[in-house]
Parts: sequence; C-alpha cells; structure tokens
Amino acid sequence: MQIAYLMNTYPVPSATFIRREIAALEALGLSVRRCAVRRWDDDLVDPADRAENEKTGYLLDPGAARLAAMALSEALRNPRGMARAVAGAVRLWRNAPRGAGLRHIAYLLEAVHLKRLSGDCQHLHAHFSTNTAAVALLCARLGGPGYSFTAHGPDEFVDPQASSLALKIAEARFAVAITDYARTRLALAGGMGLWDKLKVVRCGVPVDALPPAPPPAADAPFVCVGRLCAQKAQTLLVEAMAGLRQTHPKARLILLGDGDTRPQIEAAITRHGLGAQIELRGWADNAAVRDALAGARALVLPSFAEGLPIVIMEAHALGRPVISTYIAGIPELVDGETGWLVAAGDVPALEAAMRACMDTPPEALAQMGRIGRKRVEAAHDGMQSARQLAELFGNGRQGGANVGGRGSR
Repeated sequence: MQIAYLMNTYPVPSATFIRREIAALEALGLSVRRCAVRRWDDDLVDPADRAENEKTGYLLDPGAARLAAMALSEALRNPRGMARAVAGAVRLWRNAPRGAGLRHIAYLLEAVHLKRLSGDCQHLHAHFSTNTAAVALLCARLGGPGYSFTAHGPDEFVDPQASSLALKIAEARFAVAITDYARTRLALAGGMGLWDKLKVVRCGVPVDALPPAPPPAADAPFVCVGRLCAQKAQTLLVEAMAGLRQTHPKARLILLGDGDTRPQIEAAITRHGLGAQIELRGWADNAAVRDALAGARALVLPSFAEGLPIVIMEAHALGRPVISTYIAGIPELVDGETGWLVAAGDVPALEAAMRACMDTPPEALAQMGRIGRKRVEAAHDGMQSARQLAELFGNGRQGGANVGGRGSR
C-alpha cells in the first residue's frame, strides 16, 4: 500500500517521532511519500533529519505564481473538484477568526500541489489537526486520496470551532488521538456521534534501541529536553533550582534545546548565580539526547501545556524516572511509581519533587525507571504503534468516508 504523509514543517528536531513512525511503517512494507508545507529554516543537526529533507516534497517550494498557475490548471481540468474544494475553503474561512481569508486561499493552493505530490497514493495521513488537516481535507475534495490525521494537542484543542475541527473529523476516514485525553478533546469538538471514528494510537519509541541504563550515579544531573518556550516553562525550572541549591548545592541541570525563551532563561541563571549548576547545550542529535537521558538522575519537564512528550517515553525506556506536571496525557504514563507529578506553575512543588528525587537512593530511582520501561514496552513500542496505524490505513481505504475524495467514489 502506498500512502502519503503530510506535515507542516519537516523534518524538525522536535518531530523525530514522525521520522521514526514513517521508518516503522516502511519496515512493515508500506511505501510512504513524504510531503510537508515548508522546510525547516535552521540547520538540521541529526544526519537522519538531513536525509529526510532530501526525500520530502514541499508544497510551498514552487512559489506563489507557480502555485496559482497549478490551481488555474486544476480548475480547468477538474471544475467539479475545484468547486468542492473552494466550498470547503469557504467553510473553513467562515469558522476562522476575522482576517484569515488569505490563509485559506493558501491552503487551497497547497491542496492543489499536494494532490499532484500524492499522485497514486491510496491514503493521506496528516500530522496535527491544524493547517495540515485543512490542506488534506481540501485535497480530498479535489479528488485526492482520502485522509486521516493525528491530533496531539495542546494547541489544537484551544479553539476547535475556529479550526473547524468537527468538519475535519467528519470528512476524514478516521482521526487518531495520541492519548485517551486527546480522544476526549476530539469528541468534545466533533460530537459523540463521531466517537467510533476516533482511534487512540499512542506515539511510540524504538524500545530495542533504548536499552535500560545502569542506576544513576550519585552526582547525576537532572535533564530537561525540549524547545525553550513559554509552554514548557523552563524559566520556572531555574527558579526551582535556585531553591534546591540551598539544601543540595551539588544538584545540576542540563537543558537540551533552544528557542524563544533562551534569553529569559539565561537571565534567570545569571540572576540566581547558577552558571555552575545549569548548562544550556542547545539542540542535540538523537544520540546526544539518548546519552544525556541515560546519564541523568531524572528527566524533568515542568510544562504548562503538552500532549504526551516523546522524551518522557524515551526517559522511561532508558530506565529513568520523570518529574513533570499533571496535565493532558502525561498522567497516563507517569505517576508516583515512575516519578513525580506536580501542578503546572507550582514552583515550590517542583522544587520539592526535585529535592525528593535527590534524596532517593540510586537503586530506588532505577526501580522507578524499570516500572516506567515496562509501561513503555506495553503501550509505546514504535513497531506496535506502526502496526496499529497500518491496519487503520488499510481499513480506512476500504471503508472510505471523504466528501469528494477517492474513498467516496
């Protein structure tokens, strides 16, 4: 079976899980055509990401004039399909905030190019329910392949009316949620009448490639992995480290990632005099992330908003406990047996959890990690998730559901 995958920006350091998902599907015998709206502007650190860049077709690469010419040609050759797509774009626009008209014209142009790139693919799968799902919907209305999408959260669920989430679910062959929590958010958006269309397929990691590490060393640091941004709240982690230093002066923290809030984080480190305790390493490739987690006391992720971060699965697979926040799908994997959960934004609670981790003997931390690894093996093995997706793609192709797409003919 040949399928197409659609992403917004791909490859990117924060979307390694998509690359792994595609590789797992190909290992099962599926042929996957990579499509993305745009390229990643910065340098790609990981060699595997650089290889993916060469395999990906980009919707915006032809430029506005060429995309407009493609749309005109499509309208002349396929007037009925274009009429359906235009009607779909108008529906998406009416639900969106004022001033979003140009965006939906862009979606329509991108959908025309996507139809060409997807070629003879039998199914199209979009990651995230935002602009990529909108483009997939319009492509299906043009007569392109039937589509599905994976919803991760948290931004996707903020304003489902404005993003036409109910329409995207209704016209999809099915929709995938990465957690039970995400499935409930999709059901709230689309209505319980669409419940059977909503499937939970948990994101996976290559468990066999993440062997459990030995118990952490006495001086092992905390590690935080992720884009430096407001929703991941690394600035509060600096505040917690300032308090932790009073009782545990040897505590250390390594931050892997980069982003908008780096200046604030650096300023907080300077303000508290934590330059010797906190290290900012920037973006790292997969091997460096794996090595940092394997050498950590625990992964700490103080986020305000998440879906269920892949790095939590990686930390548990490597036998490390996790300190995180009680939000979205995180409690579906992390609890008191495998780490510590605190309220988002509660710096004293975060500091207390880190202090408790510092006071926990290495072997006890390793036992928490072993329990976490068993959970990842049971629910987040990448090949297991790929098999679930492959079955859904096959069933979706047989059943069809799209308005105007191949599946409805």
